[in-house]
Amino acid sequence: MKILVTGGAGFIGSAVVRQAVGQGHAVVNLDKLTYASCLANVASVADDPNYAFEQADICDRAALDRIFAAHQPDAVMHLAAESHVDRSIDGPGAFIETNVTGTYTLLEAARAYWQAQGKPDAFRFHHISTDEVYGSLGAVGQFTEETPYDPRSPYSASKAASDHLVRAWGETYGLPVVLTNCSNNYGPYHFPEKLIPVVILNALHGKPIPVYGKGENVRDWLYVEDHADALLTVLAKGQVGRSYNIGGENEARNIDLVTKICALLDARRPVNTPHADLITYVTDRPGHDLRYAIDPSRMRDELGWRPSLTLDEGLAKTVDWYLANESWWRPLLDRDGVGQRLGTA
Repeated sequence: MKILVTGGAGFIGSAVVRQAVGQGHAVVNLDKLTYASCLANVASVADDPNYAFEQADICDRAALDRIFAAHQPDAVMHLAAESHVDRSIDGPGAFIETNVTGTYTLLEAARAYWQAQGKPDAFRFHHISTDEVYGSLGAVGQFTEETPYDPRSPYSASKAASDHLVRAWGETYGLPVVLTNCSNNYGPYHFPEKLIPVVILNALHGKPIPVYGKGENVRDWLYVEDHADALLTVLAKGQVGRSYNIGGENEARNIDLVTKICALLDARRPVNTPHADLITYVTDRPGHDLRYAIDPSRMRDELGWRPSLTLDEGLAKTVDWYLANESWWRPLLDRDGVGQRLGTA
């Protein structure tokens, strides 16, 4: 099929683009190229005849209408979003503009295109979201697709709003929508403002490794290429109007995750003292959710999908990728906000 991927020069979006082209799909990558985007992420498919790039803002309706008319996609995979919680605390407006207004604008452009095409049954609008919309868990329990929404940050609130819009366009206008909510992603091409690349790069430079609070916050970690595989599975096999929670089945406390990465670096780039000596506890993030965990039963039972990597396997692959790809991450260290503590409010 021909897939319009929004945010295809970002971390997760580029993984989807690479994998979709590899599977033989035609892909139109629509990206505004904001601070966290990087066309190097899709360099491996840039010359493929099944790949096309369009630089555009999802808030620009005229640009969206032109792109739909020119490329006539069979499906939309909507990944374009502002996604960094700390940045949302400092500047929530950009998150409302992109994640809420942008999703609305894209939905309207997709609906107009779908109607003009005669409302084909095979068309899909796949909205990719986060488990953060569900709020925070205690020591036990998991998020299911029926968990009530309880967002706690400007970022998660903006994503919750976008989820509601997508469901409303499905119910009100009949747009064939599917939704997915994923756990924390990690892996190659992860922009160096998120926890795992920060740990790797700070350790390599002998700089303090910041850990919020006591490091006891728990996340379920999903290798990004596994996530891309899951998303394409949902696009092909998911039921219209249904949502699917995608998890890595790999829960870990932040401090344990950081310690694992330090041990991997000790083995690969040994220095005089263990890298874990660089761990520095810093003031916690305002409203920091204690724990996220996903019940992946629907993905497993209905679509036959499970992640392929354990956390230890995925972390080893990730550390090795960063060690081998300094030419990718080095220029990004100069981008706005990278290396700074954000979101202290």
